[in-house]
Amino acid sequence: MTIHCLEHYIKEYFGVLKQNELKTVCDKFKAQRLAKGEFLMRQGQPAHQLSFIKSGMIRIYTQDDGKEITQWISTPGYFVTEISSFMFGGSSRWNMQALSDVELFSISKTDYQKLLKEVPQWHELEKLFIVKCFAILENRIYNHLSKSAEERYQDFFKQNPSLFNQVPLQYIASMLGMTPETFSRIRNRQLS
Repeated sequence: MTIHCLEHYIKEYFGVLKQNELKTVCDKFKAQRLAKGEFLMRQGQPAHQLSFIKSGMIRIYTQDDGKEITQWISTPGYFVTEISSFMFGGSSRWNMQALSDVELFSISKTDYQKLLKEVPQWHELEKLFIVKCFAILENRIYNHLSKSAEERYQDFFKQNPSLFNQVPLQYIASMLGMTPETFSRIRNRQLS
C-alpha cells in the first residue's frame, strides 16, 4: 500500500479534495512502524495522533478490574485513534496494541490542526469524517442491542473471516459482547 492508497482512503473518509489540498493533507501523514506487542497508545494517555493502518492489526481494549474488554480490532484500510481524546483533549480510555507488525501513516494533532488553516474546506471534511465514525459506532450499538449473540457472530464472520485465524478468539468474543464459552459454543455449531 503506497501513499496513493492513503490518498484513496483520505478521499473516502473525508470527501473530495482538490489535488493540491489532497497533497497537503497526505504530506502531513508520516510513516510509522510498530512491532508486534508494541503500543500505539496506552490507557490514561492523551491521543496525540490519528493513524491510518497500512498493514497489520491493532487491538483496542481496556482493562477494568483486571478484566480485559476488547472494543475493536482495527485492520488495514481503517483509521485508528481515541477520537474524543484526539478532538477534545483528555485521557484515552483505551489501550491500542499491535497484534502483528504494523505499518501506519500517522498525523500529529498539531499537524491535523494546521489543516484548518491550510485547507479552506477542512471544517466540512472533518465533519464528514466524524459523522462516518459516529455511523460506525451507531451500527455497532444497534447490532449489540437488536441481535442475538449468534447473529452478531455470523455477521462479524461474514465481514471478517480471516480474523478468526489471525487473532486470539477471546478478543473477538469480547468485542462481540460474549463470554469465550458462549463464543465457543456458537463457533462449534457453525463449524458442524
